Amino acid sequence: MSDNRCIYLDNAATTKVMDEVSEAAVYAMTEVYGNPSSLHRLGIDAERLIAYSKKQIMSALGVTSEQGEIIFTSGATEGNNTAIFGIAETYGKRRKRVVTTTVEHPSVEKAFNRLEEKGFEVVRVSPDENGEITAESLFEAVNENTCLISAMLANNENGYILPIGEAFQRIKKRYPDCFTHCDCVQGFEKIPLSQKKLNADIITVSGHKIHAPKGIGAMFIKKGVRLSPLMVGGGQQKGIRSGTEPVPMIYAFGKAVEILNANLAERYNHATEINNYTREKLSGIGAVILSGVSASPYVLSIAVPNIKSETMLHFLEEKNIFVSSGSACSKGKTSDVPAEFRVPEKYLDSIIRLSFSYETSESDIDTLAEAVSIGMKNLAKIRK
Repeated sequence: MSDNRCIYLDNAATTKVMDEVSEAAVYAMTEVYGNPSSLHRLGIDAERLIAYSKKQIMSALGVTSEQGEIIFTSGATEGNNTAIFGIAETYGKRRKRVVTTTVEHPSVEKAFNRLEEKGFEVVRVSPDENGEITAESLFEAVNENTCLISAMLANNENGYILPIGEAFQRIKKRYPDCFTHCDCVQGFEKIPLSQKKLNADIITVSGHKIHAPKGIGAMFIKKGVRLSPLMVGGGQQKGIRSGTEPVPMIYAFGKAVEILNANLAERYNHATEINNYTREKLSGIGAVILSGVSASPYVLSIAVPNIKSETMLHFLEEKNIFVSSGSACSKGKTSDVPAEFRVPEKYLDSIIRLSFSYETSESDIDTLAEAVSIGMKNLAKIRK
């Protein structure tokens, strides 16, 4: 264990910014620093950088400007809140039923809690006894009084992929007035997806999950969908998200999307190979694999029996290996999501989330497996 290099396996929490992306941000800060609403050349040049980034994100989602609009946000939390509250306020005056799942990111979960406090009927779809959320269960939760269904594509804690495309297609066919929102933060530029296949009226994505800076995200809003804005002001971005656009962040986001979109299949195959290799190495030393084989290859949830998650996390940190004990948003609090996915109770305090990037190597996993093996032998056990 003499290798002191940093082994970063917490990419589902955030990613390292690529060099080309940070250079793009600096360029926009120092060379194209005009306000994009200004009519002079520097303002027009700044607006061109925004247009470039919109084009890149639309291309990655398989849409055109004729089909809808890209609205930039501060990240997934703002995007999810804008979608959920915006639809509820605009279309929920007569149709008071909204649908989500019990395994959503807190920015969706707590938004629905707020709608419930405001008098909406909130239906939360849970995984079945096999830990699966089926298209049928999502479809059956919607009725003619439903104005919104919001469900993530890939779960941030175990990589589980929900059947969004099939469910939303059935819902839109039977209930065309029900709006569909998908949090694609853990799927965008990682697993193959498109707006058409998802059948989503609104899609939320985030920059810092794909090697762009923190503080920038985007929403695709299908043409004809009206949202009540969270913020009002100068009317930028069609009045949906007022405020001077953060051009350096937007341009950096677009640059990351352009780079990643060029080799999505190659990176997906690499992540699959790393995921399979990790499963083999860790199961061989007694770790329990919790993520299903059909989950996103970028996320792998495991349990190290009888050792608390936080204990193992800090043990690995001492060896310059960085993992997560669950969702980064929980800040150490126990998440309810594993139990919803029917993870046995004896493993709930022992879960470690590993999340990979294009930089993760088999040698990284060898070092991880060696460290976990040492930890399993030496760390204090949980008292039964």
